[in-house]
Parts: sequence; C-alpha cells; structure tokens
Amino acid sequence: MDIEAARVLAAGFAIGIGAIGPGLAVGNMVGKAVEGIARQPEAAGRIQTAMFIGIAFAEAIALYALVIAFLLIFAV
Repeated sequence: MDIEAARVLAAGFAIGIGAIGPGLAVGNMVGKAVEGIARQPEAAGRIQTAMFIGIAFAEAIALYALVIAFLLIFAV
C-alpha cells in the first residue's frame, strides 16, 4: 500500500470513528430532552437551551475529527 492510499484510508477511519460518538450522544441527548419536556412542559425552554448547548459541544468533537481527516489527506 502506498502512502497516499494509507492517508485516505486513515482519514476515512478518523471521520468515521470520530462521528460515531457524537451521533450517539446527540441521539441520546435529544431523546432525554423530549422525555423531560413531556414530563415537565413548563421547563421546555430551559431543557431546550441545555440540549442545544450540549449538541454544540458534541458536534464540535465531530468537527475535530473532520479537521484531523483533512490534515491526513492534505498535509505533506
């Protein structure tokens, strides 16, 4: 395997594995937020705010994995 193929393969693994955790986290977060809103509809605003902040942090991890994938592909 040449170095270019290894770079592309490593980049694919980096973004693939790096997206699994945030995907599971966001799914779990939204599910629990909907459950919390169903139990206490009057707290919907606070729950949604906390949920969106948590989603932003989880998605930042996926963006870091994307940056690493780009570095693996385009860095010389």
